[in-house]
Amino acid sequence: MLTRFIGLLYIGAMVLAGATPASADNDRPGYIRDAEIERTIADFSAPLFEAAGLDPESVRIYLVKDDRFNAFVAGGMNLFLHTGLIVRSESPGQLIGVIAHETGHIAGGHLIQGQEAMETASIESIIGFVLGVGAAMVGGQAGAGTAIVGAGQAMAQQSMLQFTRQQESAADQAALQLLDATGQSAKGMADNLIVLQHQDVLMAGLQNPYLRTHPLSAERLEAVRQHLAVSPFTDVPERPGREIAMRRAVAKLVGFIEPLAETLRRYPESNTGLDARYARAIAYYRASDLGTAIPLIDSLIAENPKDAYFHELKGQMLYEHGRIPESLIENGNAAALAPNEPLIQFAFAQSQVALEDSVQNQKAIVLLEQVTAREPRYPPAWRLLAVAYGRDGQLGMAALALAEASMARGNRKEAREQAERALQQLPEGTSGWLRANDILGSAGAGAG
Repeated sequence: MLTRFIGLLYIGAMVLAGATPASADNDRPGYIRDAEIERTIADFSAPLFEAAGLDPESVRIYLVKDDRFNAFVAGGMNLFLHTGLIVRSESPGQLIGVIAHETGHIAGGHLIQGQEAMETASIESIIGFVLGVGAAMVGGQAGAGTAIVGAGQAMAQQSMLQFTRQQESAADQAALQLLDATGQSAKGMADNLIVLQHQDVLMAGLQNPYLRTHPLSAERLEAVRQHLAVSPFTDVPERPGREIAMRRAVAKLVGFIEPLAETLRRYPESNTGLDARYARAIAYYRASDLGTAIPLIDSLIAENPKDAYFHELKGQMLYEHGRIPESLIENGNAAALAPNEPLIQFAFAQSQVALEDSVQNQKAIVLLEQVTAREPRYPPAWRLLAVAYGRDGQLGMAALALAEASMARGNRKEAREQAERALQQLPEGTSGWLRANDILGSAGAGAG
C-alpha cells in the first residue's frame, strides 16, 4: 500500500513525507513514501542506472508532493520526482525520459554547489530549500522563497540548482545514449520537451520552475528529433507490464491527492478498469466512505489475491478507522507477500503495536529493527520502534530510537538530547551505547 503521505496524510500505502502507512504525520510535508510507486520507478530506473555505471541501490528516489512538471538531483545520488510529473506523463516513456536525463546529470557530476552541506541535510531540508529557491526564482518572489528555505532549516543557502545549457545538453546526450544502451525509445524525451516548449513562451511569473532549473531551447528538441531519426530503437514498444504499472501509479496519486470529485471525474463509475477502481477505492476511503471503498478493494483482491499492494491498501483503510485486529490480518497478508518491502513491513508493525499486546509488540520490535536497518532515514519507523521499546520496558533503546528519528529529520539538538538520555540508561560498551555516542558526535555541539 502507499506508505502514508508523511506529513500530510497517510495515503493507504502512500505516505506524504513524514506519514506512515496508517496515520497522518505532519513532520515532513514535502514528500511521499509509497512502496508500490517506488517499486515501479525503481523498475523503470534500474536499467538506466546500470547502463550509466551506477549502483541502483545507491541512488535514492524521492517523490515530491508538488503538482508541477519537475525533477531534480541533489544531495549526492538523490533523484527527486514531482508527483505532477508522474500524473502528467502520458506514457512510461515520458517518465523514463526524465529519469534518463536526470541520470545523465548524476553520471556527469552536474550536482548542486555546496555538495557536502546538501549530503548531510535531511531530505525535508533539501526539498524545502529547492522549492524555496523555485518560489524565489519564479516571478522574483524572493521573500516567499526565503520563507520556504527557512522552513527547510536554511541549509546551504549558497547552494543552487544551477544547470547551464551546456550541462543540459550533456545530460540530454547522456540520456539518449542510455536509452539506446537499454534498447528503449527516446520518443518520451521528445514529448517532454514539447510540453516544456509550450511553457517556454510564458511570461516569467507563470513559467514552470522546471524551465528555470532546466533551461529549455529549441536546439534540445531538435537534437532529440535527430536522434530519433537514426536510432534503431525509436519504434520499440513499451516493455510488458509498464503501462499498467504506470496507470496504477497515476491512479494511486490521483486518489490520494485529489478531492473525491476530481477523482470521480477522471475515473467515473462507468470505468471498471483496474486502475479506475483502485483510484476510486482510495478516494472513497479518504472521504471516510468505507462502505464504498471496502467492496472496491475487495473486488481487486479477489481478482489479484497475491497482490501485496491491494492487501496493504485495505490494511491501511482498516487501521486508520480503528479496526486494528482486521488491519493486522490484511497488513500481515501484505507483509507475507512482499517480505522485502520495508514500507509494507512497517505497516504490519503499526498494526502489531496498535494491538497493545505484549507478544505482538515484541514481534513488532524485531520487524522494526529490520525496517530501520534498511530505511535508516525514515523517521516514522524510528518513532514507532521507540514506542515499541518503551512498552517493552527498554527505555534506553526507546531514547536511542528517538535520537535516530531526530537525526533523520535533521533536528540535531533533539538528537543530542535523546542520545544523552540513552547513554544514561544503556549499559556501557553495548551496541546501543556505542551508537548513542556516535549520534552525539555526529550531532555536534551546535544549536541546530
